[in-house]
Amino acid sequence: MPQQVLATTEHTPRPRTASVSLDGIGDVVDAGRTSGYAHLVERRLPTVGQLVTAARGAAAALGRPTLWPTRRGHWQPAPRSARRHAGGRLRVTTVALEPNSFVPGPAQRSDRPHGMEVLHLVSGRAHLITSGPDGQMRSAAELAPGRTRVVGGADGSVRGHHHLVNTGDEVAVLVRVSA
Repeated sequence: MPQQVLATTEHTPRPRTASVSLDGIGDVVDAGRTSGYAHLVERRLPTVGQLVTAARGAAAALGRPTLWPTRRGHWQPAPRSARRHAGGRLRVTTVALEPNSFVPGPAQRSDRPHGMEVLHLVSGRAHLITSGPDGQMRSAAELAPGRTRVVGGADGSVRGHHHLVNTGDEVAVLVRVSA
């Protein structure tokens, strides 16, 4: 068997004439920089914990009956001492309900598609009634004193209609914190 001799040629890499540049790749170059387009601005949503903390702080500030809303049955901005506990773009509103009265609860807003809301009972006894689009009652949940109830999710998942009903014998005061 004849023996074949392989010719070995030494392979030398070619020198690069142009260096690799990221200048043409916009996603890589612009990462972390602010955009000139308003609709691309990063908007951080508050966490549920931040909303609950703000609601608890506002409820503690409203512990004195002198700070309760005088106008009954309507959502209105909370007093400044209660709003102080909410930082950033959180909205703090409050409502006072006479016995056996109700007020429409949180509703999905078109200008805040990713909004969240929490409710906190300051005083009294109240229930959150949820009904479907057809008016059929879906659930009734008691708002326990000292507990905060999350009503809307980060995806804007407030479905149907909500009503807050005072089911006690005294004035019920509630705090709502919205993002």
